[in-house]
Amino acid sequence: MLDVIRKKKESVVIKAVFVIIVLSFIGTIFLVWGKGDEGMGRSAGYAAKVDRTTISLEAYQNAYQNMAETYRQIFGANFTPELEKQLNLRQQAIDRLIDSTLIMKAAKSQGVSVSKEEISAAIAGMSAFQQNGSFDFGLYQQMLKANRITPDAFEESKKRELLIEKTRKAVMDKVVISDDEALKQFHKEQDKLELSYASFSAADVSAEVKLGDADLQDYLTKNAEKFKSPEKVSLSWFVLENSGQSHVQAVTAEEQESFYRKNMDRYVDKDNAPLPYEQVKERVKADAQRQKAAKALYEKAADTLFQNIKSGDLGLVAAKLGAKTQDTPLFSANAAPAALAGETALLKKAFELKQGELGGPVETAKGIYIFKVKEKKAVELPPLAQVRTTVEQQLRALKAAELAKQKAVEAQKQLAGNGAGLKLQATPAFGYNSKGDLPGIGNSKPLMEKVFELTTAGATPSEPMLVDNRWYAVRLKQRNAAPQADFAPRKDEIKRQLLPAKQEEALRAWLKELRSKAKIVYNPALTAANQ
Repeated sequence: MLDVIRKKKESVVIKAVFVIIVLSFIGTIFLVWGKGDEGMGRSAGYAAKVDRTTISLEAYQNAYQNMAETYRQIFGANFTPELEKQLNLRQQAIDRLIDSTLIMKAAKSQGVSVSKEEISAAIAGMSAFQQNGSFDFGLYQQMLKANRITPDAFEESKKRELLIEKTRKAVMDKVVISDDEALKQFHKEQDKLELSYASFSAADVSAEVKLGDADLQDYLTKNAEKFKSPEKVSLSWFVLENSGQSHVQAVTAEEQESFYRKNMDRYVDKDNAPLPYEQVKERVKADAQRQKAAKALYEKAADTLFQNIKSGDLGLVAAKLGAKTQDTPLFSANAAPAALAGETALLKKAFELKQGELGGPVETAKGIYIFKVKEKKAVELPPLAQVRTTVEQQLRALKAAELAKQKAVEAQKQLAGNGAGLKLQATPAFGYNSKGDLPGIGNSKPLMEKVFELTTAGATPSEPMLVDNRWYAVRLKQRNAAPQADFAPRKDEIKRQLLPAKQEEALRAWLKELRSKAKIVYNPALTAANQ
C-alpha cells in the first residue's frame, strides 16, 4: 500500500468532471497489464502474441475504444468513420499495445525499477484524485471502487506505466546534438541560396515525340483492358406484377397469425416495440394476401416457363401468362436500359445465360421477370483505326513524360560539369522555409531539403526532381552563408530545438529493433477486419 499517499488524506469530495476520462485510460492499463506478463488481460481469443505474451481481444478493444474517445473529444462532430479509417485507429491501438509489451520486456532485461515513493508521487499528482490542489485519499478510494479496481491492482498498473516511461526516457536521454549538427541547422536557417536550373515538362517536348503505326498497335495490345468494349446483351422480356392480384387470395386466421409471428418486426411502434396483433390485424391480412399472391404467381410463372423452356419461345410463355414482351437494344452491365434500371438480379442472370436462352423467373420488388437473351456480344478489342486518336493521345503523353525526365537527367549530369549548352534560369536569393516554397520553381519540400544540403564542393544533386509535373535539374549558383560568429550565441538554443525530433527518431529506431528481434503474431481475423 502507499503509505506516503495515505498521509495526505483530506476530506472526501467527489469530482465528476474529467475523472471518467482519466479512469477509462487507467482501466485500459489495468486490463492490459494487471494480469501478468504471460497474458495481457486473459479472455477469450487474442489480438496479438509477442513472444510468450498474449494481448487479449479485451485489452485491444479497450485500448481502441479509449483512443477513439480521445479523438472524439478532439474533433467532435468532425470525427467521422472516414476520418477514423484515415487515422487507422484500430491498427494504432494494437501497435501501441505491442510496443508497450516490448518496452516492458526491455525494462525487465535492463533492470529498470520503480520505487514505492515514485508510485506514490505519480498517483498523488493525478488531477483526477485531487481536491483543491491536493491529493484526496478518500476520492482516490471511491473512484477506484466505482470502476471496480482494487488499490493494489491500480498501483501495480501505475508501476508498470512508470517502468515504460523510465525505459523510454533512458533511450531518449542518450541522444545528443553535436556541434556539427547544430551548425548545419544554423546555416540551414540563416543562409541564402541562389540556384541555376533547367526545367522540362511533357508539354514542352510533346512535339518531339515520333509515333508510328507499330508503336500505336503495340500500345493498344499491351493496354487492351483500357480499350476493350464490354460484353453486351439484348433482351426480350416481360414482368408479371402481383399488385393487382392480392385481393383474390383468401387467407385463413391461422395463416394471418402465422404471418404476424414470423414478421413481427414489421409491426412496431415509434419505440420499436411490437404492436399487438389485434391492433394491426388488417395490415397483417393485406400483407399476408400479397405474399400469398406473389408466391402463387411465382409458381405459375415457373411452371409455365419450365413447360416451354426447350422451345425458346418467349412469346408463347408470355401469351400463356397474359403478358406482353418488350425488347432492349444491346447494352453493357454498367449501362442498363432505363426500363430495367436497378434490377440487378435480373441483369446479373442475363449476363450469365447464352444467346437464345430463356431465363427466370426472377423476383424483384417490381414483380416477376421472365426473359430471353436475344443477342450476346462478347468482349472485343476494337481495331486501331477505330480508337487511333485516343491511343495516340495517351501514348504521346506517356512518351513525352518519359522524354522530359530523360532530358532532365541529362541536364543534371551536364550541370555537374560546366552546364554548357543548357538554357538556364536563376532564382533570386531565398532562405529556407518549411513549406518548401522555391521562387520560380514551385512548392517542393523534398527539393527544399535537398538544395540546402548543397555546398560549393557538392553543388548539384545526383538526380533531377519532379515539381508540379515539371522536371528540374538544379545547381547551387551561390550560397550566402551567415556569419560564423552568429552561431555561438545560438548554438545551445538550436540544440534544444533539434533534440526532441532526434529523440523521437531514436525511440522509433529502438522500437523497430525490438520488433525485429521479437516474434509477433497478429490474429488473422483481426488483421482482415482492420483493413
